[in-house]
Order: sequence, then structure tokens, then C-alpha cells
Amino acid sequence: MEFRHLGRSGLIVSEIAYGNWITHGSQIEAEAAHACVRAALDEGITTFDTADVYAGTKAEEVLGDALAGERREGLEIFTKVFWPTGPGRNDRGLSRKHIAESINGSLRRLRTDYVDLYQAHRYDVSTPLEETMLAFADVVRSGKALYIGVSEWRAEEIRAAAELAKELHVPLVSNQPQYNMLWRVIEAEVVPASEELGLSQIVWSPIAQGVLTGKYKPGQPVPAGSRATAERGANFITPMLTDDILGRVAQLEPLAAEAGLSLAQLAVAWTLQNPNVAAAIVGATRPEQVRENVKAAGVKLDAGLLKRIDDILDPVIERDPAKTVSPAARP
Repeated sequence: MEFRHLGRSGLIVSEIAYGNWITHGSQIEAEAAHACVRAALDEGITTFDTADVYAGTKAEEVLGDALAGERREGLEIFTKVFWPTGPGRNDRGLSRKHIAESINGSLRRLRTDYVDLYQAHRYDVSTPLEETMLAFADVVRSGKALYIGVSEWRAEEIRAAAELAKELHVPLVSNQPQYNMLWRVIEAEVVPASEELGLSQIVWSPIAQGVLTGKYKPGQPVPAGSRATAERGANFITPMLTDDILGRVAQLEPLAAEAGLSLAQLAVAWTLQNPNVAAAIVGATRPEQVRENVKAAGVKLDAGLLKRIDDILDPVIERDPAKTVSPAARP
């Protein structure tokens, strides 16, 4: 495993992080989830990412149980707040009330006294940013979180948050966006702003929900039991299951073979070539998937290979910064 600093902070994270969106507490049973976490630990992963909303809060519980007994100081545990976790009008968003209540719930479910990183899961247009940042500052000063971050925020939103974080003397260190060979919307604005402000990216979906693994074939039905057939997550992957995209992904297979990698490993390694990326989050339903993905750590891809990837994928790459969006109203 290789490690990187998170932003300009002193916090060091594993460049492959383990995440449990969709899987823990819903798609796979607790026993299988524990086996995946054990595989992650065995492979040197120290960074674990979750959120209060995943599986209706059950994902945090499963992760907390799976990490019980591990040396807390040797782990970096991340979670998030924003999406609804209950039926009430204040059980969502980034109000002071919801943040104060949600961090307590997350700590209880994760069975820890603090999280290393507490992240705003989306931008909340219904709450003044000053209120949100002050609430996050109080979470940090209370010792319940060591650092703060955001997820899927636009460059201008990150800049405004960073200015307030500086005034409040709290460490805003990261953004968590979707980022992969096919989805590069952060490159034009978010990455330059983050580099200037001292934030790193912790990227999710480095294998594009499985599209970049090569298991989906043009002109063929989707495999039974795959992400495309799951109740949750299918809405993210379905727009990418076109013959054009899948045909171009198939053209990447010889390039991966040249590099001595599987397609999935090539995809994860590709995200880590961006120096503003501190970690790529991988998920799994089986331990062997974890073991495969971690082989992307430390891989260096030469400029010629990167150009050939771009030449193949360029017509289907999404680059529009406007595609980074938060809900127009509190969900």
C-alpha cells in the first residue's frame, strides 16, 4: 500500500480507501461485509469511508462492527452528513441542528469517539453556509471530528467554504467527487481551486460503477447480479451502458495487459495519476475484489499510455463542470 497526505494537512491516508456505499447493510450480508473489511485491512488499507445515509444508517453500524477491536489510532474513518436519515424536516441538510445530531448518531453507530474526517455530502442551498461551517467548526472543537471535508461541491462553493474555514481556524482538507476515465468534470475548475486552497480529492466510483472492469459487453445483456441489476446504484450505471462506451472500454483491454494490469486495476491506477487525488475509494461484495483493486496502489502509468487512453475514450468522456450538482432544494 502507498500513502498520501490529505490536502496540506498532516493526515496521511492510504491511497486506496475502502468504501461501503450500496454494499454494507443492503447489498451484502454482514458476514460478507466483515470479510471484505478484513481483506482491506490485510492488504494495508487504513482509510475507510462511509456515510450516515448509506443503507439507512445500517452501513455505519456494519463498518463499526467490522472495525471493532482494531487499533483506532491506526485507522482513518470518514463519514458524511446531508441526505435524509429520518422522517423529520430537520433529519436532513446541513443545518446546525442536523449536523450536531448526526455526528452523535454516526459516532454511536461507528463505535468510536471521533471520526478523522466529517464531510458535507452535498451543498445545502437551504442553509446559510456560515451556519454550516460554524456547526462543523464546533464539531471539530468538541473533538468529534479532526478534519472536515465536502463532497460533490462546485469550485465556487469550495472557495466560499475555504474562506470561512480559514476565519474559523478549522481544517477543511478535502472534496469527495465522482472521478474516473469517463467522468472528468472536476478537472477544469474543482481541481485547480482545490490545489490553490490546499484540498485533496477523495474520489468515488474510480471504476465507473463497474463499467471500466470490462464485465459489461456491447450488445449483450447485463450480467445477473451485477450493479446494473441492483435496486440501488443502477441509476448511476445505466447511462453508461451504451454500445459506444462499452465498445471503447473493450479497446482498453490490450492497454491494461501491456501495463500488467486488469482493466479494473488500470482504472483505479488512472485516477491516482492525478496528483490532487489523495485516495481512490473502492467497494466490494467479495474479498477478492478488494485484493484485486489494491494492486493499483503505487502504479505509475507513462504519458504515452495515458494519451492512448484519452484517444480511445475522448468522444465519450464527460468534462462539463456544470455536471457537478447538489439538490436545488433540501431533499
